[in-house]
Amino acid sequence: MASTVITTSIDRFGRRSFLRGSAALAGAAGLVAGIGACAPRDSEAGTGSDSGGAPAGEANPDGHLTAAISYELGTNGYDPMTTSAALTVAVNWHTLEGLTELHPVTREVYAALATEVPSADSTSVDVALREGAVFHDGTPVTTDDVVFSFERVMDPANASLYAQFIPFIDSVTAKDDTTVTFTLTAPTGVFADRLSTVKIVPKAAVEADAKAFDSDPIGTGPWKMTDNGAASKVVEFERFDDYTGDMPAKGATMSWQIIPDAATRTNALQSGTVQSIDSVPYLSIDQLKGSGQVESVGGFGLLFAMFNNAESNPFHDLKNRQAFLYAIDMDKVIETGLSGQAEPASCFVQTDHPNHKEASTVYSLDADKAKSLFAETGLTSFRMLVTDHGWVQQVTPIIQESLTALGIEVTFEQKQSADVYNTIDSDPDSYDVVIAPGDPSVFGNDPDLLMRWWYGGDVWTDTRMHWKGQDSYTEVQDLLTQGLETADAAEQETVWGQLFDLLSNEVPLYPLFHRKAPTAWAPTTLVDFKPISLTGLSFIDVASTQTA
Repeated sequence: MASTVITTSIDRFGRRSFLRGSAALAGAAGLVAGIGACAPRDSEAGTGSDSGGAPAGEANPDGHLTAAISYELGTNGYDPMTTSAALTVAVNWHTLEGLTELHPVTREVYAALATEVPSADSTSVDVALREGAVFHDGTPVTTDDVVFSFERVMDPANASLYAQFIPFIDSVTAKDDTTVTFTLTAPTGVFADRLSTVKIVPKAAVEADAKAFDSDPIGTGPWKMTDNGAASKVVEFERFDDYTGDMPAKGATMSWQIIPDAATRTNALQSGTVQSIDSVPYLSIDQLKGSGQVESVGGFGLLFAMFNNAESNPFHDLKNRQAFLYAIDMDKVIETGLSGQAEPASCFVQTDHPNHKEASTVYSLDADKAKSLFAETGLTSFRMLVTDHGWVQQVTPIIQESLTALGIEVTFEQKQSADVYNTIDSDPDSYDVVIAPGDPSVFGNDPDLLMRWWYGGDVWTDTRMHWKGQDSYTEVQDLLTQGLETADAAEQETVWGQLFDLLSNEVPLYPLFHRKAPTAWAPTTLVDFKPISLTGLSFIDVASTQTA
C-alpha cells in the first residue's frame, strides 16, 4: 500500500513537503505484501462471542500475559521510522509513544508524551511535553529528542513511509526545555491524530548505533522489550516501572509467541499455553468457543478491486468498471467464502467508522444492469490477477463465477502478494483487474489517511492503476487537499462525503467488502482484554490472573 502526499499540490504545501513525500515512495512501494496480508476486522462484534469459561478472577498486579501472534517478524526491525510489519507495529504500541496515540481498541486519540491533545486551527502550534517522562535507558525525554524524531521522518534521505502522513508539517523546533513548536503549511483537523504516527526516540541512542536501535528500540512506553524474538520466536516484555503516562502496564511480564501456523496457534490457546491469539481461522470459531471467547470486531480492513485505467485497457471505460461491481453476488461471496464474516461496501469506509456516510452509488448484484453495461462496451473477456492469502482464495473463485454466469470469460491467475505487485509494477499491461486485501488503518483512522493511501500518490495512481492525469483523478486530488487544509470539522466532513460519492462512481480502485477477522482469548485469566479492529493484539489496560 504505497500512497504518498498529494502530488498536484506542490504549490500549496511547498516543495519541501512534496519532496519529502516523494522520497517515501520507494520504501512504501515495498510494503504492500505485509500490510495487504494484514487486513483486519470489520462490522459488528457478535460472531462467535460465546465464552468458554467464567469471567476472570482478580487481577494480579505482578501477573504474566501470554499471546500467540500470527505474523512473522518481517525483513526490517522495530525502528518506528521504517517498520511496517504487523508484529513490529503491534510491539511498538506497547513500548514506544508519540506525542499522541490512537487507542488500539477505541481508535480515539489521547495525549501520550504531550500534556494534552493539541489542535491546529492556525499554522503555529505549541505542544508541551509530559513531565518526568524518561526513556527505557533512564535518560529524560527532551525537546531535542522530539525535534530529532520528527526531522528524521521528514528527511527525504531517510525515505520514511511515515512522512506521507504529516505533509502539512513544515518544521518542528524546540521553543524551550518543555515545549516544541510545529509550523504548518495550513491549519488541519487531523493534526492530533497524525502526531501519533511519529514515535519519539532518544536522539543520542539512535545516532550512536542506529542498527542496534532497530533491533532493540528504546522507547517511553509502559512495556520494555527484553527479547526481540529474532532468535527465540518469542517476544518478551517487562513492565517499565519508570513510566509516567496514563496507560501503565498492568502486569510484570509479557510473552508473545510467533506462530504463523493457524492450527498450532489454535492449539496453543486450547492447551492453555497462551491466553490469546489473533487471526482465528473462520472454520475454528466454533471449535474455540468451548475453551475460550471468540469475537470479531469491526474495522476498515478490506478486499478491493483495482482496475487498469489506462486508455489502452477496456477498464478505462467507466461502464466496464461499474459492470464488474454490479455483476458480483457479494452476499454469496461473504456467506460462502467467509462464513458471513464481512459486510459489503456501502462507502469507502466501513459502516461503524465514525465518518461513514452511505455513498451515492452502492453496488450490489444487478445482473441485468451488468449485462447491459458490458453489452454497451462489447467486453466479453478479461484477465483477473489475485493474491493467494488463504481467505482471499476462498472468495475469488466465487467472484469469478459471478462474472462467468453473465457470459464473461475471466482468465484467472493467482500469485503471492509480492509477486502480484512485482508483476504489475514492472509491466503496465500485465493485468485488467487485481483483487487484493489492504488495510492502512494500522497507521491511522481518519478518512484522509485511508483514502490518501491509495488515491494520493504515484505508486498506486500512476504505476499501478494508471489513473493519474484523468479528470476524476484531478477532482480527487483537489478534494483531498481541501479536506486536509481545514480545521473546521463540518467542512472536513462535507469534503470527505464528496470524496466518498466521487470514488463510488468512478471506482478506479474500490472496496468490495470490509472483512471481519476473529480474535480468541481465555476470559478466565485475562482481565479487561478486548479484541481490536487491527491486525495484532493489544494489552493496553489489560491484566492477568496468572504469574510467569
